[in-house]
Parts: sequence; C-alpha cells; structure tokens
Amino acid sequence: MVNTKEVNPILWTPSPRDIEHSRITQFAKRTSAPTSYQELHQWSVEDPARFWSSLWDFYQPLGQKGEHILTWQRGDDFYLAHWFKQARLNYAENILRWRGKHEALVYVTEDGNRHALSRDALREQVFACAKALRAQGVQKGDKVAGVLTNCPHAVVCMLATAWLGAVWSSCSPDFGLGGLVDRLGQVQPKILFIPGGYLYKGRRYDLNTRITELKAKLPATMRIIKLPFASQGDEELAEPTSTEDTELSWRDFLRSGVSLPQIQAEQVAFNHPLFVMFSSGTTGLPKCIIHGHGGVLLKHLCEHGFHTNLDEADALAYFTTCGWMMWNWKVSGLLFGARLVLYDAHPFYPTADRLVQFWQEEQVTVAGVSAGLLDQMQKEGVHAKDLTDLRMICSTGSPLSPDGFNYVYERLKKDVHLASISGGTDLLGCFVLGVPTLPMRRGEIQAAALGVDVAIYDDQGRRTIGHKGELVCCQPFPSIPVSLGFTDPGYAKYKKAYFARFAGIWAHGDYAEQTPDGGFVIYGRSDATLNPGGVRIGSAEIYRPLEQLAEVADCLAVDQEWEGSTRIVLFVVLSEGVVLDDVLRRKICDHLRRHASPRHVPAKIITMMDLPRTLNGKLCELAVRDTIHGRRATNLTALANPQSLAAFEDIKELNLA
Repeated sequence: MVNTKEVNPILWTPSPRDIEHSRITQFAKRTSAPTSYQELHQWSVEDPARFWSSLWDFYQPLGQKGEHILTWQRGDDFYLAHWFKQARLNYAENILRWRGKHEALVYVTEDGNRHALSRDALREQVFACAKALRAQGVQKGDKVAGVLTNCPHAVVCMLATAWLGAVWSSCSPDFGLGGLVDRLGQVQPKILFIPGGYLYKGRRYDLNTRITELKAKLPATMRIIKLPFASQGDEELAEPTSTEDTELSWRDFLRSGVSLPQIQAEQVAFNHPLFVMFSSGTTGLPKCIIHGHGGVLLKHLCEHGFHTNLDEADALAYFTTCGWMMWNWKVSGLLFGARLVLYDAHPFYPTADRLVQFWQEEQVTVAGVSAGLLDQMQKEGVHAKDLTDLRMICSTGSPLSPDGFNYVYERLKKDVHLASISGGTDLLGCFVLGVPTLPMRRGEIQAAALGVDVAIYDDQGRRTIGHKGELVCCQPFPSIPVSLGFTDPGYAKYKKAYFARFAGIWAHGDYAEQTPDGGFVIYGRSDATLNPGGVRIGSAEIYRPLEQLAEVADCLAVDQEWEGSTRIVLFVVLSEGVVLDDVLRRKICDHLRRHASPRHVPAKIITMMDLPRTLNGKLCELAVRDTIHGRRATNLTALANPQSLAAFEDIKELNLA
C-alpha cells in the first residue's frame, strides 16, 4: 500500500484557537458528542435521526420541527426514507431572517460597476417580486424559471418564488436553444425571467432572438418577464413595455403587484419542491432532479455552518453560473448573514489576474472556483500579491490535482484553507469536503461530510480502504432528491440512477479511494474509467501528471475497443506553437510512466483543436468514446461545444496498430 503521508504531505493545519472556536467543536460540546472529527462523524451516521434532529436544535431554523424525524429500514432504497414528516418551514424565510443596513449582496460587473443591497433592501425587493408573482397568478407549487446571469435579479426572483411555495429552476443564458428547451421543457414554467442581453468578455450578447425562439418551444401560456440588460445594473435601462400579452418588462412586472398587501411566507412540508435542478450528463435528456425546502435547508446549514464555518463577518464569492448547482449552494451562505459577492464577468478579462483582484477588492474571505479554473490560473501565471482576508478556497467540479494544491500555496496564499469538495446536483451538496478542524493533505479531500455515511466499495460490494473503487453512500440523508422528474412511476428513474449497482446502496458514479487517515481522492467518473488489460484507471490519473507539461494545454483520454481488448487513446490540445512530434510523444509517455505507471501510457496520442465539455466545463469522455466507435453521441445539448465532436469521427490513426 502507498504511504499517503509521504505522497500527500500536510499543507495546512488549523490553529488550536480555530479548532476551539469552530462550530463543529461547539456542536459537539452542546450535544455531548465526541470532539474528534472521525469519532463525531461516526456518531453522526450511527444514528442519523439523532444527528439531524440535533442539528435542527443547534441552528434553530424558522419553522416547526415536529416529533417525527426519520422512518427508514436499513437495506431499503433511499426514496423510502421519510424525514421530518410533521415539519413546516420555508427556505426563503430562513434566508431573509437577517435584517439591517449591513450589505447582503454585492454585485460586480465586467465593466467595473459595483452595486450593493443591504439586508433590508434585499427583503424589500424579494417581497415586491413575490407580490408581482402573485399578481401574475403564481401559487404554491407553480413552476417559475430564470435564464439569468449571476446577478441580484437571480437571487431576488429565486427567493420570491420560494417565499410563495412555488418551485424555482434556472439556467445560464449561454446555454444554446436546445439545452434550454431540454431543461425548461421538463419544467413547463408559468413565468420565465430573462434579460434582453448580457455582457461577457467585453462583448454584448443580445437575447431577444432567443426569447422569441423560447416562446415558440415552451407553453403558450408562459409569461416572460424581460429584465434589464444584464451587467449594466441601471434600472433606467429596463426594456420598454411590451405590446404582447405574454411579455412584461421588469418595471411593469413589479408595478403589477404594488397594490397587493404584504404576503406572508408559505410554510410548506419538508419535502415540498423548492428547486428543479438538472444534471449535465451526456445520455438522454438532462436528469431532472427535484429538491425540497427541508433537505436543502438542513444540508446547507450543515455544510456552510460546520464545514465552511461561515458567519456574518464573512464575504462569500463563488465563481459560478446559474446553471450550476454551486449557484444554489452559494446563495445559502445568506443563511449565516454572510455578505454574498456576485461576480458577473469573465475570470481572465481584461487581465489574467482579474478574479484574484476582485477577491482582494471585495475582501473576500471564502472563495469558490472549479478545479479547471485553478488549473487555468496556473497556466496563465496568475500570482496573488495581497489576499489578507481570504481564509478559505473551495474547489470542485472535477478532481484538483496535487500540482493544483501546490499552486494555491505557492502562488495564491500560504496559510489559506484549501478545501477540495465533491458531491453534486443529485444531493445539492457534498459527500466529501473540507473540515476546518483537521489538517489538509495535498491531493486529498479532507473527510466525509457529517451525517453522510460515505464509503468506497470494491466490485463485490465490500468496503475498502486504501484501494480504488466506487464512491457510495450507505444510508439516506435529508437532501436526497424528492424525485427525479414530476412523474416517475414506481421510482423507476430513481432506482436506475442510484441503486442499479448495489442493492439499497447509493452508487454515486465516482471512481475514488479512501485513505487510512479518512481522506478521499477522486479519480474521475466511474462510467469514464479506463480499463486497459482489465485494470481500472481513473481518467484523472492521466490528466494530473500532464498538467505539469507546458506543451499540453488540455487533454482527454478514452478507451478504444481494439483486437478483443481495450487500449488508451489520449487526445491532446497543444500549447500555441507546439507540434506533436516523436520527441514530444516520448516525453508524454515517459512522464506518465514515471509519474503514474506503465499502464497509464496511451497506445495512441492524437492532437485536436478542441475537446468537448459540458455546459459546466466538464470533459465529455463518454461522448468521445461513442463517436470514435461510430456510435451516435446523445444529448448533445448538454455540451458547450458540440461541434467539436465532428473532429473525432473517422480518425484514420485509430484504425492502425
């Protein structure tokens, strides 16, 4: 077994004071639970009803808890679990419990404008939007959607929808028409919020044509609320009143609710739908995942409160779009009174260090990015000079390489808590993540989340430590999906998505390893693992070493069926001016052999101009695998650049030994 302590040295350790004052420690003392994190985690999963009930009592969210906590038998699938049957609560009401002149939202645009909303102003805007929604006929259970940028309008419209007990779903405006219809067509919204356009990387994108196209594809009864041109932040730029019955400007929409009295928050059942989320998978329509008020609230109280240690002195900024679950996760930072800092811009425009400058200017204390963005920052040579306030960086979206860990500590900040986190849209949170009371090792995720019984299973369904296998969850938690779609007779979709591999055990689809110290390493999606000679290899095991080579700008590895077995094919995008000759091929192979193993060395290396990625920036190995084998790649609307797949068709080199 590899000595992980030598391979993955400690890069960050919390101070005794930080440990003593953490909410994890406070919670353990108040509940007479173990103070050691490993023992506390075991305590939290031995009796999940006790843990989640204690968490409710600790945070005291607005609402009624009731006496019933959990009905579930071990071995049953998770959808049979019933959490907090008697509870009544409202997610938005808990977000808006904070009052006063303290800044709640800060909005920074690409053109340099800064706008802020106080807690009181945010409440007033949400209440005005809720009244306008009611004036448009929105009732409890109705669906409302937004095609929005990372701006205050998105937060206000979502909270107003939740306040009424209606159901919210959002997409990013850079989605293509097909991607929007695949998602919103499953929602069938009564109201759709969308701006007339947006600004990105110095370019103005007009959305008026897209609005017309959506009207033709979505329900005829849907009303469109046309917001001001995003990134301008000036209400005087609101679209003029439309002459069409199905469209309203933002200003006229708000006016429609002015005469209504104040609306009280609609307290709903624990599993009442709050969000409709969508996976970015590459087979079939995007998976429609419905999350409830109670599950989202408790899971995010746990993650922001215990694992991020967020409070009202913090400024939280996560670089995300409204089409990624991290947007919803980020907004929940308002539960703790933190200042939410929204950045609606390209991270490297007009200069490569713009995002880091933004963190410094806004005194961001907790910053979130994708692992791919950190890799790109490293390639761009971004070097932070003064991030005094920054105490934590969260990284997710794909596995962060050990070299990425080194970059953070060498070029961004030496004493920051780098929390690599992993979970997904399916749980609207994390299975494994950072822990502010534990040391952090290079290349590892610190631990499993409290209240979540995570393990690694081998092919026979046995727990294993120190070996690679399937990341699974062995018992339910509050933020399991309420359902997959609005119709799923007999939970057929639910069973297929999570329980087809191991009976009664949630298989998440990640290829991972648990270290003897309780940390985790993610090697990529298990459905995209490579299998040369019958040995499973995570694609991330190839990508990580190659990130160290300046000649390789990007890469993607897949299995190719070949002579009764499989072989690894590596597609590379080379840095500007670099040519793939025999010298570079040998360098790539030698580097993989030295830093991974001989089994990781590809049989073929082929240059490409572009690699397919999802709208959330993840590589699409499955789409490439299908294409090189002559199979039609499905759900192309999930791809940000579906045209890139054409280059993978009929590659002559793949027919040669």
